[in-house]
Amino acid sequence: MSDKLLLKLQEIGAIKFGNFTLKSGISSPLYIDLRETISFPPLLKEITEALWNKISELKFDRICGVPYTAIPFASCLSILHSKPMVMRRKEIKEHGTKKLIEGVFEPGHTCLIVEDLITSGASIFETIAPVEQAGMQVRDIVVFLDREQGGRQRLEEKGYRLHSVATMTQLLRTLNKP
Repeated sequence: MSDKLLLKLQEIGAIKFGNFTLKSGISSPLYIDLRETISFPPLLKEITEALWNKISELKFDRICGVPYTAIPFASCLSILHSKPMVMRRKEIKEHGTKKLIEGVFEPGHTCLIVEDLITSGASIFETIAPVEQAGMQVRDIVVFLDREQGGRQRLEEKGYRLHSVATMTQLLRTLNKP
């Protein structure tokens, strides 16, 4: 993976320094906000292609992005590579179909989970559970950045495989280069 892509994230302000509390409850001096990429279509496409390069050899029937940050990446993967997508709602609506998983799928389909980054893995597990309850199988998860804070191990302990484009170590090395 090219350092250029990581540096582009810094250029657009997606890498922030300060004091942040992550969803996992962990305090961090570094926050990576990949939601910023939706305002930069060429960068969004570059990230999508980097994700695709990690999973292009895998076999899966559907793609599901973790709400909300990963939905644009999952959508781009679906459109650019003709892979059907499903979408997990964060909550069941009291009207309409009342489904938690939207889209066309069949029990037994294999679903690739897409996420922007992983820290503890909590948000990924929040998506895996309803996807599997709907009858699909999950084997693989692809993320842009592994923060290397235990998420990979938690997934692997449950039998899932994590594919990451970059790690926090790579990011820090890249940002530290003169």
